[in-house]
Amino acid sequence: MMEFFDRTETRTGYPNSFRICKVVFAIIVLIHWNACFYFAISYAIGFGSDNWVYNLTGFKNSSLSRQYIYSFYWSTLTLTTIGETPQPENDIEYLFVVADFLAGVLIFATIVGNIGSMISNMNVARVEFQNKMDGVKQYMAFRRVSRELEARVIRWFAYTWANKQALDEDRVLAALPDKLKAEIAIHVHLDTLKQVRIFQDCEPGLLEELVLKLRLQVFSPGDYICRKGDVGKEMYIVKRGRLSVVADDEKTVLATLGAGSVFGEVSVLDIAGNKTGNRRTANVRSLGYSDLFCLDKRDLWKALADYPEAKQSLMERGCQILRKDGLLDEDAFKKAQEENETLKEKVERIDRLVGNLQTRLARLQAEYLSQQTKLKQRLSRVERRDGSNLVQQASLSSADQERRFDDEVDQEALASARLVRRSFQGLVRGCRGSSLGPRSRQRKPSTV
Repeated sequence: MMEFFDRTETRTGYPNSFRICKVVFAIIVLIHWNACFYFAISYAIGFGSDNWVYNLTGFKNSSLSRQYIYSFYWSTLTLTTIGETPQPENDIEYLFVVADFLAGVLIFATIVGNIGSMISNMNVARVEFQNKMDGVKQYMAFRRVSRELEARVIRWFAYTWANKQALDEDRVLAALPDKLKAEIAIHVHLDTLKQVRIFQDCEPGLLEELVLKLRLQVFSPGDYICRKGDVGKEMYIVKRGRLSVVADDEKTVLATLGAGSVFGEVSVLDIAGNKTGNRRTANVRSLGYSDLFCLDKRDLWKALADYPEAKQSLMERGCQILRKDGLLDEDAFKKAQEENETLKEKVERIDRLVGNLQTRLARLQAEYLSQQTKLKQRLSRVERRDGSNLVQQASLSSADQERRFDDEVDQEALASARLVRRSFQGLVRGCRGSSLGPRSRQRKPSTV
């Protein structure tokens, strides 16, 4: 039974209501069992033997349902301690009533505690939101913010609470694994992201990466989402509300954007040759309270790093949009492409050079270790030879012995050092030749 309650409480969409029903059910079960005990004690003492026990003969047509209802009524009055009950007349009756009163106190405390906890849980979001708003009010009062601005801030808080926008999605979903968070984000935001022209027919993996990067922003009436000349660092998707594209005089309305509209998608691609220089071309202002999804340029490029084909496709679509609007400088775009290709060639040549250097260094290290091993072997032979010729060398003076030994060691070390030096000089000549490339070989000789 308890396992069923726990499972149902976890799966239901109304957990607080279910908890209240569970508490009421537990109280009814306790009252039922207490009524059964009361009827059993009355039966043991004798029905109608005194005023406290159940009087079976006092009711006409005393059916089973009437007996249960009376016992249940008596049990309810006793456990809740809110009504008058007959006075006990013997020890068993007194003990039973005392036990019922104690149980009633515990039941009352349990009811109050559970109901209070449930009400607190139901209002936890409201309490947290109210604390945030109170903190902002105190800050504005301390900083002596104008009444008009303070009223705008309070209206913004009221709007976010009324439209359930005050919920911190990141904190709510923090306990979920990345896979489940991605599935929830796809279910909520994927259709919105597909409205963007440059993202249509993109790889599913890239879209899954991007939906996790979308951030909801709420703008108040009169707020500017962007101004003309600002560097485009984000793209926006209108979820709800209306935006107006206004001229420089901030009065003339050039266009109106509604739910599903997208702007700033080309600026986040940072296409070379864009005549606008990736800057905003108009002022966009919110007419009322507007909910917009925002995608940052850094998040987009971070996601595109793992999808080079999708990146190339997005760049081509962005170029098509700029060509259609007449905002693409073809010469600058082609020059940038050539520079990118030249840069790729340089990177590839450097990679090859580094690979050759690593190979030569490995070969040089192997030769050095080989020469070191040979030197140790020669020193060992010299020591053994000195041991065998100890008698012959006894006639020599100690100074002559040390001089001969030092000469032999110096010769061996000098030979090894010369070998290492020749190998290092060859490595340096090879590096210089690789770094100069074919252009240095075509250089004309200077004339005097």
